[in-house]
Amino acid sequence: MDDKNLEMDSLDKKIITVADLIEIPELCIPAYQRPYKWTEANLNSLLADVRVAREDIPYRLGTIVFHRDPQNHEEALNIVDGQQRTLTLFLLVKAVLDVFLNGEQNTKLVCSKVRQQLECLNKPVEDFLQRQCFTSSLSHYNLYENFRAAKRAVKRSDFSEKDVEFILNRCEVVTFVLDDITEAFQFFDSQNARGRDLDPHDLLKAYHLREFSQQEADLKAETVRHWETLDSNSLADLFARYLYRIRNWAQGKSAKYFSKDQAGLFKGINLDQVRRYPYAEPLHVVHQCCGSESGFPFQLDQRIINGRRFFEMITHYHQHIMALIGEEHQQFNTDNRHILKCELDEQARKILETLNTYSARNRRGDKYIRTLFDCALIFYVDKFGSEDLSRAIVKLFIWAYRCRLEMQAVQLATMDNYALEHNVFEQIRLAAKPEELFGWPLGTVQPNQNAMKKLKEIADLFRELGYHV
Repeated sequence: MDDKNLEMDSLDKKIITVADLIEIPELCIPAYQRPYKWTEANLNSLLADVRVAREDIPYRLGTIVFHRDPQNHEEALNIVDGQQRTLTLFLLVKAVLDVFLNGEQNTKLVCSKVRQQLECLNKPVEDFLQRQCFTSSLSHYNLYENFRAAKRAVKRSDFSEKDVEFILNRCEVVTFVLDDITEAFQFFDSQNARGRDLDPHDLLKAYHLREFSQQEADLKAETVRHWETLDSNSLADLFARYLYRIRNWAQGKSAKYFSKDQAGLFKGINLDQVRRYPYAEPLHVVHQCCGSESGFPFQLDQRIINGRRFFEMITHYHQHIMALIGEEHQQFNTDNRHILKCELDEQARKILETLNTYSARNRRGDKYIRTLFDCALIFYVDKFGSEDLSRAIVKLFIWAYRCRLEMQAVQLATMDNYALEHNVFEQIRLAAKPEELFGWPLGTVQPNQNAMKKLKEIADLFRELGYHV
């Protein structure tokens, strides 16, 4: 915008560029804001997204919400939501200024218009950074490390004047201004205290909608309508309890909490951008061959294809996982002894009956172990279908519940560590046929005596199956 002193009234419900954001006078990080937690991984993710989007004009970076605070200064604007993104953008532009305008690589600037724009932004950037007071040592550390990382990024030979111009003038944010302090604090509380970080599927929705091609406008609208019919809590549970943990454990990575910081696990590849690479050729062939009727052959540990295939994948697993969990958690009787239309043998049926009825099943630690078992069974079925399902249930029961018998108490970290140290997900991922999993030795169990008192039904099953010392 031409007017550097952007009026606050013009910021409400507006779309502005990064350069416009930087030129807003008296931006302020209020004292009640949480520490600056973005790390180099967040910065790199932002730069990667920007780089991918260079051909799209404009590129939307998100929303920033301000509160007008006339008591401190008639033009003061507190950043209520969007602090992490705003600070990172300032650090990135500061790095650009140091390298392109004031540093050894200033000869990289050819366009006089870009040079003039950077000269105009020099003072606003310095003034903003000087005004802020960060009391948290975590904020100081992350600000320092991210600035160094930003300088390394902009010094790269492939970071050009074109990137500078795109970040300043083609990248945009949506801005809102709140006048009432009570409303501002209510908004702040709703963003930070109510755990929005635990529901990153909405962020993934926005990301993958951007990945639709221009030729898929009708399909994009249909996808949005279908996504909105899905229960948000059910989607959150699908990602956090099952998809996130299975994908991470299969890669040998920890999987305790799923928040928006881990959403990158579900950001895949844009086939139009990577089709020149050999590894993408099989994905491209399958993508082209599978229409809406034939269905894409999804696997839980496969590389995700961005855009419509992501939404198809989530719909697929929302249906299949919830159906499997529903059948597995049901009460079995003589009239109902099937999972996935496969009749279970006596041992498998008895295991599931016990898991659904034993007295300690609703204790927190027991729920963690049931999650271990459920995730492993889901991954097995995703790989091998209903082949040898009864044997798989027995094997995975012994694998998961030996942890419960051996431990006096089971915490979230216990579940996570056990999955990584005795990684059945890796065994399933590497197996070419079920027999390779069934041949994986588990050994007998020496139960913890305190655990035994509450887990008699589980211990009896181990004894029947020959795994109890």
